[in-house]
Amino acid sequence: MAEREFPNFTLRSSATREGSRYTALISSHPANGGFPNYFAVYENRSFRDEASAAVAAEKALGLVMGVDEEDGAPIFAEGETGFDDDKEPAADAE
Repeated sequence: MAEREFPNFTLRSSATREGSRYTALISSHPANGGFPNYFAVYENRSFRDEASAAVAAEKALGLVMGVDEEDGAPIFAEGETGFDDDKEPAADAE
């Protein structure tokens, strides 16, 4: 589990089991001691094992640009998925 500090919130990466698959999560913990919020990342993906989901969550945590001041929701760049295979192939430069 990785952790990053932001103003008023600490974000942590993790994974959870849903049936026979795993989901990558980021939890947002308020500095004031309130209850954490949980956010699924890469919602269009599930993972066969917990380790793979945890790696994906850690990668997502590294891509967080900031947090929403109200609930600590992670903010990502527009269209960011974190998965390299979703990127458009580069055009050949000539």
